[in-house]
Amino acid sequence: MIEQAVPPGELGMGETPLTRISIFLNVFNVHVNRVPIAGTITALEYHPGKFLNASLDKASVDNERQSCLVKTKGGKEVAFVQIAGLVARRIVCNLQENQEVATGERFGIIRFGSRADVYLPKAANPLVIVGQQAVGGETILADLTSDESQRSGITH
Repeated sequence: MIEQAVPPGELGMGETPLTRISIFLNVFNVHVNRVPIAGTITALEYHPGKFLNASLDKASVDNERQSCLVKTKGGKEVAFVQIAGLVARRIVCNLQENQEVATGERFGIIRFGSRADVYLPKAANPLVIVGQQAVGGETILADLTSDESQRSGITH
């Protein structure tokens, strides 16, 4: 899914909706998670919750999750969230607050049938489309320095 959504409240980013890119990982996908952008980890919050099917929209709010916030050297904030799913019962996050991270760096894993949400800063447009297969550490979700319009289309 790609939609406007309020970031997780535990990160203190306010109530203004941001573009959220949701990446569903089925039981056959690699569940290693990677940092979406270089910067400094400024917040980490674990939220206990349910284990609903991670492909459901309400999984972002209701399911167990680990929320992370990174601030780029340019001062932009990008939130990313590990969300447990119906089968997933374990989230591993190896980040620490004030840690410097690099784009694509491995930071954790969600055990099977899960989801990752990325909240983009205002004015950043996704460079992926709904249904596109993302490859960890390779697929560029967005370019925060580009003024390229959001791409359109749906793949199946």
